[in-house]
Amino acid sequence: MGNLATVEVKAFVPARDFGLSKQFYQDLGFDLAWSSDALAYFCHGDSSFLLQNFYVKEHADNFMMHLLVEDADAWWQHVVDRDIAAKYNIRANPPEDQSWGIRDFILVDPTGVLWRIGQNIS
Repeated sequence: MGNLATVEVKAFVPARDFGLSKQFYQDLGFDLAWSSDALAYFCHGDSSFLLQNFYVKEHADNFMMHLLVEDADAWWQHVVDRDIAAKYNIRANPPEDQSWGIRDFILVDPTGVLWRIGQNIS
């Protein structure tokens, strides 16, 4: 059947204001590993995504990302300490335990992409 092993999967996250979004993700704690006029490659540990200099409202309004972390409360505190919600005039809701076994919080980026940043709980 051949080798069907995968290496990774990356989302292409839309950006209404590419420069602002690049700064937002750096402030959030991602490393900007590479950037061109069209794409920016962000990573943090083993997690990564591509930010694209592309925006369609209907696409962005329905775009959601999930970042599984070891400590959602530490990530939340990082967001609070850096005053990210106020700096970027975005919505950020504090962590809550969810019925599906995740403790997470919601963060909406400057484009409107909804991020759920959470950890597994027993």
